[in-house]
Amino acid sequence: MGVDRQKAHCRPREEVTRDLCLRHGNLIYIYLGTFEPNSVLSMSNTQLAVLYSFPFPIGGRRISATAWHQVDGLTRAGADVFLYCGSVARPVSAASVNTTLARGRIRVPYRVLGKKRAIVLHDWMVSRQLESKRHQIDIIHAWPTGALITLRVAQRLGIPTVLERPNAHTRFAYNVVQAEATRIGVRLSKGSEHAYNGKVLKREEAEYRAAYRLLCPSEFVRKSFEDEGFLAEKLMKTSRGHDASQFYPSNGNTQDRPFTALFAGYAAVRKGLHFALDAWLKSSASTQGLFLIAGEIMPAYRDYLLPMLAHPTVRTLGQRDDLPELMRQSDVLVFPSIEEGFGRVVVEAMGTGCVPLVSTAASEPCIHGSNSLIHGVGDVKTLSDHISLLFCNREIRNDLRKGALKTAPNFTWEVAGERLIDVYRQVIDTYHGERRSRES
Repeated sequence: MGVDRQKAHCRPREEVTRDLCLRHGNLIYIYLGTFEPNSVLSMSNTQLAVLYSFPFPIGGRRISATAWHQVDGLTRAGADVFLYCGSVARPVSAASVNTTLARGRIRVPYRVLGKKRAIVLHDWMVSRQLESKRHQIDIIHAWPTGALITLRVAQRLGIPTVLERPNAHTRFAYNVVQAEATRIGVRLSKGSEHAYNGKVLKREEAEYRAAYRLLCPSEFVRKSFEDEGFLAEKLMKTSRGHDASQFYPSNGNTQDRPFTALFAGYAAVRKGLHFALDAWLKSSASTQGLFLIAGEIMPAYRDYLLPMLAHPTVRTLGQRDDLPELMRQSDVLVFPSIEEGFGRVVVEAMGTGCVPLVSTAASEPCIHGSNSLIHGVGDVKTLSDHISLLFCNREIRNDLRKGALKTAPNFTWEVAGERLIDVYRQVIDTYHGERRSRES
């Protein structure tokens, strides 16, 4: 397992740049990335070598930000991370950074190849590196839809693999989102978030089977897989974090502003903004407070929300880059998702002292009545009562704020990186223990 330690001290790292082509039917994909096929690591026996495969630009928003912070957190925790990604939107520290759809500042846009073809190209290119790296890496960490070839090659070569699960089981997510969209009369057009896609589902379910272990960032995600028949031992619990250098509390006086509730993130049906607005308008806070929406709203969904968005206490801010400051200026984060992976925005809010009001689907870091208030998915009445309670009772609000601030240090990206390394070690030990048992 791991690096050939003797060779690691006598062979230099060699970077080899190649222009490679992948022919698929009548199409030819041109690879513009940089690989290190003959590189070796120089590291102590306690370090882990991780091949991290992310088929999209890393360092942007949403899952792209999550992947960036994971790599950064793993590196800070002492792992040697060999990153393979579509391109780099934000520089990241790693043992090596290899791009599959870019060279330098030149990028091949996903829309040129088509997103699906670009992802397949990434997967194929990463899989081509495994033969030469099989004795240089300890584990492969892959992301869904762009990992099937890599996972199958790793199976053949005897390399343990983990597959990231940014959300619940895709079949479950499709079903619950479609059911809610149908209930409120919102049409999920092709390509919209969590609209049913049979080809994607088929590929992801094949990836689930091919991966040795699945990384579940919350109990909600883990349970969605158990409900689909997955054994508990295949599901490894991980975590997410927040950037404490940005998401910290305000030292200023906030008593002079109105009670402020915040919804943050891309507003699609699954995020439950309609529940949040309904609860807000039924609460006593809607008479004097402010409800802020930071993030884009899915167009078809926005049409449904228009009557509620028109209320004088509701303000749509669009996509914002000052989310930490918005949280510092808000009393509560309202986050009533019907399906969620972890809800990174929840721990970000905790870091600023903004009290989360969350559904059970997004409650992983939350303890009801201690650092947050939790309601059942779709339970508008309870959520409305929670908003009214904190609007009327500053003492309870302050107690929950203190609890949130106390919880936040347990959910930083540095801590998440250390936890992930512990999970890697468990996976590696179990994997090789099972192989020895089969061979004996």
